[in-house]
Formats: sequence, structure tokens, C-alpha cells
Amino acid sequence: MDIKMLADLLIRGMGETLYMTLGSTFLAYVIGLPMGIILSVTDKNGIRPNAVVNTVLGVIVNILRSIPFIILLVAIIPVTRFIVGTSIGSTATIVPLVAAAGPFVARMVESSIKEVDPGVIEAAQSMGASNMNIIFKVLIPEAKPSLIVGSTIAVTTILGYSTMAGFVGGGGLGSIAINYGYYRYQTDIMMITVVMLVIVVQLFQEIGMRITRKTDKRIN
Repeated sequence: MDIKMLADLLIRGMGETLYMTLGSTFLAYVIGLPMGIILSVTDKNGIRPNAVVNTVLGVIVNILRSIPFIILLVAIIPVTRFIVGTSIGSTATIVPLVAAAGPFVARMVESSIKEVDPGVIEAAQSMGASNMNIIFKVLIPEAKPSLIVGSTIAVTTILGYSTMAGFVGGGGLGSIAINYGYYRYQTDIMMITVVMLVIVVQLFQEIGMRITRKTDKRIN
């Protein structure tokens, strides 16, 4: 393979990887953020304890988190086909990525919100703030630095998941590493994809940490 073909292959693979990772992260937060808020709010120490809701939602999250991604990827192929019309390609991979990452994000959000100082919550309650006001004007703003750190972890975790999807035709750098580096024994291509993935992870981590430092009132 000449340099131009390799460059085109890697650029396309990088684009597919970023598309899968960022798209899945966004959708995972659309699902996981409200789930995490509900888990923290309905906890026995939350602002609106509800054992039934907390237990049922907690069980669902735990079950989905317990399934290894590669198994989940195969298990929900019928669902993936129903939603996007195919089970291969980068768009199809987003479905299992969201299914795996949504519960993970929910637990990250729950943990971040539980870190909020109870005194701040009590002060808001003493002033007559409603539960919705406490959630959107106290809990989320106070937990913002931790939520951003969690989102950075989520992005890098989803990036790792996306590379596994290469085994079932998911596309991206993972697919290139498997198809060329593993099946065709072209270890040089595999090493290049590994280096590119490491660089992407480091960039995500650095961006996340910079945003966290700017939004953390304890540092500023």
C-alpha cells in the first residue's frame, strides 16, 4: 500500500472514529444525564427519596453495565438493524455504543451530583426552592467540574468501545487495525492506528482538564 492510499485510509478511519465517539457520547448523555439525576434525587439521601424508582432504575443500569461490550454489540444486532437498517458501519455502531455508554454515564452523573455539599442543598431548600430549581440551579451547576471530568472519562471509554466494533465491521481506526494489522499481518499499520488513538485520547483528556480548571470555583 502506497503512502497516499494509507493516508486516505487513516484519515477516513479517524473521521469515522470521531463520528462514532462524539455522536455516541452526545446520545449517551441525552439518555444518561437524566437517568443519573433521577438516581441521585430518588436515593434515600436525595431531595426526593423514592425507593421503587431508584431500585428499578438502578437494576436496569447495573444489568446493562454488567454486559461486556463485545457481547452487547452482537446481542442487539436485531435492534441495530431495526433502528438504522444495517448492522455494519460507523452509524450502526452508534446504537450499541449508546446502549453500553448510557448506563455508564448515568452512574458517573449520579456520583458527581452526590458530591455536592449537602449544606448548599439545605440552604436552597430553606429558601423555598422547588426540587426542579434545586436540580437545575444548584445540583448541576455545583457538580459541573466533576461532570466535565466524568464526560472526559466517558469519551475516552467510548473511544475504546468503538475500536472493539471493528471485529464486526464497525469501521474506524479499530477496523483498520484489525483488518490490516491482525488479518493481514501488517503490524506497521496497526502501530500507526495505536499511536493515533493514543494521541486522540490525550487530546480529549487535555481539553477536558482545561475546561475543568476554568469552571472549578475551588481553583479559581
